[in-house]
Amino acid sequence: MIEIIDLSQEIYEGMPVYKDLPQVKMTIHNAHEEWNGIRNPATKTPAVHKLELGEHTGTHVDAINHMEIQHKGKSIDTMPLSMFYTEGICLDFSHKKLRELIEPDEVEIACSKADVKINQGDTVLLYTDHYRRHFDTDNWGNGPGISISCARWFGEKKIASFGVETMSPGVSGISNREVHHICGEMNFTHYENMVNLHRLLGRGRFRFIGLPLKIRGGTGSPVRAVAVFENK
Repeated sequence: MIEIIDLSQEIYEGMPVYKDLPQVKMTIHNAHEEWNGIRNPATKTPAVHKLELGEHTGTHVDAINHMEIQHKGKSIDTMPLSMFYTEGICLDFSHKKLRELIEPDEVEIACSKADVKINQGDTVLLYTDHYRRHFDTDNWGNGPGISISCARWFGEKKIASFGVETMSPGVSGISNREVHHICGEMNFTHYENMVNLHRLLGRGRFRFIGLPLKIRGGTGSPVRAVAVFENK
């Protein structure tokens, strides 16, 4: 028996997106009534939707070529699948306030409280409860994030990735740009817009899966991120 916990936002028209990224548009491209030869139907039942969205929509992972110009060519389709299929842990930072930074010593304290250790190749998920408190509000873009030193500390730990509930891994105007640069420099990545992280707390290690679409030259991709617990 296994338990699979969905860590992904829904994708829908009008959902919040980061700053000037493409808005999500969703229309009926083909209707069953059309396929059944019904002319001028009173309603249309979707058979195929047309989606218009950016690569960095909803719960997504960033490619290395997104981080900085010199990483051209390190697109999402070239990154090893082992980066997106890892062991994972989730740490509690729900005490963090808007636009507060998470520092390395705080990560160490959170690991001690959770009785877990960060191993090479892990995905480290950071629970702040920002999604449940502020999703689709004026403060949605003002969440906490990791500091520059924390990003470098994660890189030195040689993790595969870390994940946050917020729309950016760092705090905009304080650390976000530099966090992206460090991820590119040290060859690890991050997930944004995650949900349900509260369901992982206190449960130790799990299998994390966040496979991206195979977008040629892509700078990132929406994912269906999940945590898998095996009941032994």
